[in-house]
This record gives sequence, C-alpha cells and structure tokens, in this order.
Amino acid sequence: MTNYLHLLFFTLSLLLGQSRPDPDPLQDYCVADNKPEFFLNGVPCINPDKVTPSHFVTSALSKNGNTSNQFGFSVTATNTVNLPGLNTLGLVLTRIDIAANGIVPPHSHPRASEVTTCLKGQLLVGFIDTNNRVFTQNLKPGESFVFPKGLIHFLSNNELREPALALSGLNSQNPGTQIASLATFASKPAIYDEILKKGFQITGREVETIRRNLGG
Repeated sequence: MTNYLHLLFFTLSLLLGQSRPDPDPLQDYCVADNKPEFFLNGVPCINPDKVTPSHFVTSALSKNGNTSNQFGFSVTATNTVNLPGLNTLGLVLTRIDIAANGIVPPHSHPRASEVTTCLKGQLLVGFIDTNNRVFTQNLKPGESFVFPKGLIHFLSNNELREPALALSGLNSQNPGTQIASLATFASKPAIYDEILKKGFQITGREVETIRRNLGG
C-alpha cells in the first residue's frame, strides 16, 4: 500500500507539473458557442514568409492627441492594425496627452498592469487598492509609476497652462479600459436611479446632473 501511494503521489506530481493555466481572455467575455464557427482569442497570423520589417514599426505614437473632450486627455495606443508585429506578444504601448488642468479620470484595465513614464510636464498619478488605500506620486519627466492589474487609477495634470505627455506600457494585447464615472452614470441602458442614489448616497436630481454632464 505504501509503495502504491508513493507511485500515485509521484504520478500526480508529474501531471500537475506539466499543467498550464488557461490563457487570459483578450475580450470582456467569451460566450460559449455550442455550434461553433471559426473564431480566435486574438488575431490570426499571416504567412511567416510574407513578414517584413515594416510589420514591427509604427509612427502611431508620434502625433499629438486631441484633448478637446470633457476631461482634457487623449490616449493613442498601438494595436495589431498600426503595429501588426505585436500580435500575441502580450503588450501594448500608449501615448497619453493631457491638456493643462486635464485629467485621465479614475479607470481600470481588467486584463493588464501598467507602467507610466512622464515625458513632459508634471503629473499627479495614483491608484486605489482593494482596502481603499490610495497611493499617489508626483512625476517629473523621466520618472515612472506602476499601476497594478485591475486596480482603479488616475493621472492628473495640475499645471494650469502647460500640457503634459506620458508613455505607458501594458502587459496585454487588449488590456481593456473602463472609466468608473462613465461606466456608472453613462451606461447603456442606464443603471436604475435608485441603485445610484443608494450606492453613492446622492439625490435623484444629482443623478440627473451627473448623467447630463457625462453625456449619459
């Protein structure tokens, strides 16, 4: 019996040692199709014989972003269209332009951690952990800050006259972005007012005002 248990333990160890976790999803959800048609968790590859150096270079991040929106920021990201060579590599680079007194409002990336480097201006950045503890830092050009995967974080340009510029790297081909205020007050269809009133301890009129301001 002892030898049998040892053999069983050894066999299980080998099997578990060879196991691999499921790959991370590249979209918000993947509903099971029990009558499947062809679909990939990502983008299919071209014939390797047709690959050229141009597939691994892009100028997408060289242009200024349009920061004329309500928050005063713009994010330009690499993707498989403007940089085909990053397919399956599990990373994305983004250019973040923030107007004077602009903000990248509290948001999260459900599928990626992020490291941000300030290139121009000064940025106040921070994230909130699951104990509601806030970690903030003022970044000068050349300084970097990391945002852990899935946690709410923000970037703010407190300069009243000068824009700021940052470059971020994320460890997912499709990290996803969910801005907390828009997801809550500008969802389609709208979340019931009573839920928002109770959840945020605000009045119905305040719900209407926030929705209107956010375009909900």
